[in-house]
Order: sequence, then structure tokens, then C-alpha cells
Amino acid sequence: MDRSTALVPVRYVVVGGRGPEDVVADAHGRVLTGVEDGRILRLDGLADPDTTRVEVLAETGGRPLGLELLPDGALLVCDAERGLLRVDGADTAEGADREVRVLADSVAGERLRFCSNVVALSDGSVYFTVSSRRHPLDHWIGEIVEHSGTGRLVRLAPDGGTPEVLLEGLQFANGLVPSTDESFLVVAETGACRLTRYWLTGPRAGQSEPFAENLPGMPDNLWRDRLGGPIRVALAGPRVPPLDLLHRSPAGVRRTAARVAVRAPYRPTGTIGVLALDDDGTIVQHLTRRHSGFRMVTSVCEADGHLVLGSIWEHGVAVCELPGAK
Repeated sequence: MDRSTALVPVRYVVVGGRGPEDVVADAHGRVLTGVEDGRILRLDGLADPDTTRVEVLAETGGRPLGLELLPDGALLVCDAERGLLRVDGADTAEGADREVRVLADSVAGERLRFCSNVVALSDGSVYFTVSSRRHPLDHWIGEIVEHSGTGRLVRLAPDGGTPEVLLEGLQFANGLVPSTDESFLVVAETGACRLTRYWLTGPRAGQSEPFAENLPGMPDNLWRDRLGGPIRVALAGPRVPPLDLLHRSPAGVRRTAARVAVRAPYRPTGTIGVLALDDDGTIVQHLTRRHSGFRMVTSVCEADGHLVLGSIWEHGVAVCELPGAK
């Protein structure tokens, strides 16, 4: 799909914290997100700015990124500092006592320091991504520039135990969603502007292959309605041709450039985008907005008949029109 349509903003909702990096919607149309100071927030009533409420569900003590709601009302949290966490009772009322437990804080003998996104399947297994083994979250741009290929896809069995590395060599592994029938997972490789498919069942189980390549921007978090909707892809920024060229340079050149990048001032562009793909990897919708005041879209979900955008850069979320909605 070559043509794009406009991404139309409706309102901006301040959440009282910086960097609502991932947004997920619960069965009641409420949106959950995590912010820089470690709080997990629940946003209720986004459709009406006069009644929107921001509730604090829990504090992780680290930096929450990817979120996944479980059928029992618990919440899985990828914390960039503490690892993979579980917050019990995330669907209960504000002020309830919620336990925060660590499910995994190391992988293959290494401390888990850049846990990025997570999904849980119907059999109870949990899959999560590690964006980089070289650069922590606060040096994420160093990973994008160096192109180290140290991202991972990891599995945690239903009974817990030791995390199992399924895929290595990913370029900034990020968002993660299952196919409708849970026969494969789709992993966003932000640094390579592509989506990768990892087969869970069938004759190709355990193998990976490209799912969608040469995307028009850098894919971040992925989201889909478990009822069978499209895979929505947040594009954190447009493609940068000089960066594509740098990625073909020798490793030493990229490492030097990364050291410079983490010390240089950074400001995201005003171009934002959201893709929608089907289970064949075909782009069925491309929404864009140039010169946007809302920068660096790192997540997207549907809630209350709108698209809700999260951002690791902003102090709130953007509520946009859902294409096709009345």
C-alpha cells in the first residue's frame, strides 16, 4: 500500500508524568500506560476531556515500558531497569493493594536490563523482547546508531522457570503481537525498519522469516484487538537515509558514531505515523501526520472508538480519529 491517509488528532490528554511509552486498552475502554517515574497509570473516560480520570495503579520502582493485560486481571510489565514484572489486580478499583512481583530479571546468565515488550498466549506462555544487550534505555539512540543486532526474543513457560532465548541477532527488538490463531509471533525490529515472523507451530516452528520489510518508518510497539483486528504498528519516526547508509558501515565506524550520538542533543521530528497490517504482512492502512505537535509515537491502541497514541517523549497521550468510525 503506497498511499497514506491523514492521522487526525482529536485531543491531547496530559497524564501527569513523562513518557507514556506503551498504551493498552482494557475491556472497559480504559487505557493503561507506564511513565518515567515508575508509575503505572489508568486513564478512564478519554472520550470526554471533562470527565477523564488518571488513576495510579502501581509503582514498579523502575521504568515501565511494554504492558500486557492478562485474562485474570493481572498486568505484565516490561521494566527497563527491573525486568519482567507482574502486577496483580490491575483491573480493580483505584487504591487497591496490588503486589508487584519479578518474573524474570536475567536471561542466559545476564541481567535483563532492556526488557521492551511482552505478550501472553492462551496456553499461559509468555514471550518478551530484549531491545539491546549493549545499550540501556537512556542510551537507546546509541543502539539505533550502532546497529549492534543484540536484540532477543525470549519465552517464559507457563510454570515460570528459566527464560529461554528463541531468537538472537535482532535489530532493536521491540513490539510483539501474536497472529490471530497464535501460530506465529510478529516482532518489530526498530533499527531495521522491519517486522519479523517467528513460527510457533506447524512445520516451520522455531524458524523466523521477514514479515514486512522496508517500512516507511521505524516500528516501535505493536497492538491488536484479540478479536481479530489488524496489527497496528506505531512508527516512532520516519526513515533516515543517512542512518540507513551508516548501518552498512564497518562495526568500528558505527560504534564511534554511537558514542557521539548518546552525547548529542536529540529532538524527534514532527512526522508521525501508524500502520495496520493483516496476518499476511500486507499493509492495509497507513496513517500519517507531518508537522505534528505530538512527537515520537511509540505505541497505539484502540479505545472508546478512537486511536490512542503513546510516546516516550511526551507528557501525555494523543487521542485521534479511528478511520472508518462514525
